[in-house]
Amino acid sequence: MIKKADLPYFYSMIIIIGAGLSGLLTAYRLKKAGIPFKILEARDRIGGRINTVYGTDITPVEMGATWFGNQHVHLRALLEELGIEYFKQYMDRIVYYQASPTSPTESVQIPIQAPSYRISGGTSNLIHTLYQKLDENDIILNQSIKQIKSLGDSIQVITDKVYVGSQVVVAIPPKLWAKRILFEPNLPADLIQIAQQTHTWMEDSIKIALTYKDPFWEAEGRSATLFSNAGPITELYDHCNSERTKFALCGFINSSFHQLDVAERRALVIAQIKSVFGPKAEDFLEYQECVWSMEENTFEASDIPHFPHQNNGNQVFRHSYFGDKLLFSSSESASEFPGYMDGAVCSANLAASQIIASKINPLERTDR
Repeated sequence: MIKKADLPYFYSMIIIIGAGLSGLLTAYRLKKAGIPFKILEARDRIGGRINTVYGTDITPVEMGATWFGNQHVHLRALLEELGIEYFKQYMDRIVYYQASPTSPTESVQIPIQAPSYRISGGTSNLIHTLYQKLDENDIILNQSIKQIKSLGDSIQVITDKVYVGSQVVVAIPPKLWAKRILFEPNLPADLIQIAQQTHTWMEDSIKIALTYKDPFWEAEGRSATLFSNAGPITELYDHCNSERTKFALCGFINSSFHQLDVAERRALVIAQIKSVFGPKAEDFLEYQECVWSMEENTFEASDIPHFPHQNNGNQVFRHSYFGDKLLFSSSESASEFPGYMDGAVCSANLAASQIIASKINPLERTDR
């Protein structure tokens, strides 16, 4: 029998797996309630699928989650709670459209769109604000979870160390924990099956961004918006900062281009934007990209193809397990807007409230 004294563990009341938006917000709620915790993060950075890159000219470009709307009430409430400003995404009424590789680029008028918003200073401003509310030693990076084991009134999380706590919140996409983490005792078969067949939002996306000294498209009276079936770019938008002192174009390219190397993708992107926006489009400061299928802590191959948001929001993720010692909290597990930032906030609020309630009234449980 292994004794606690023999283990290189760090005792923590609540162990949170994942330092993305859901994990950090869960931690923030617990800290406000005076409940101790530790966050274990597999990456060498915080933020998960939120990743704002600041280039040499400090232009913030989003390689991950970016936009939200008026319907995303949980996220907007959090931003207001934290005093973080956001601004409306600039959107042209006249946009460029490429119907096919053999069709000419057209300028077309689109209907008035519901506003989309971006976070001032970059989406990572939200992540860093939450991080600053915590203590530096609350988060331990480079911790890949191998096993979660329920033992009596405690629960162990095993990496290359053993962490012991009273409850664990798994705040990473369901497919990752279902395929990579060994649970003892076994979780219900239906839960594992659903989790393995849950689409991880962003997992097959490729984001690209190009920064510029000046917004040449404005000077030339051009639209900054492109929708294309010609490829590699599928969508491209004005990505200037809220003050419009930093200038960029940002969007997505077809996920099939993940098979190329970065130099080949870059060359094809430049060729396409030159053909649409003219020669000044080539006069960029930096090219940034993120191929999310190459991010091992986001992407996990599926046994069968998944459709977008498949099983996102499934109610099985909102039950607790191991006698209320194991909870799941990620964007994909949310009851509202699963897969989006708003879902991550909704899910974190629920997980934190369940833990806080259990400390007040241990009979308030949702286990099965």
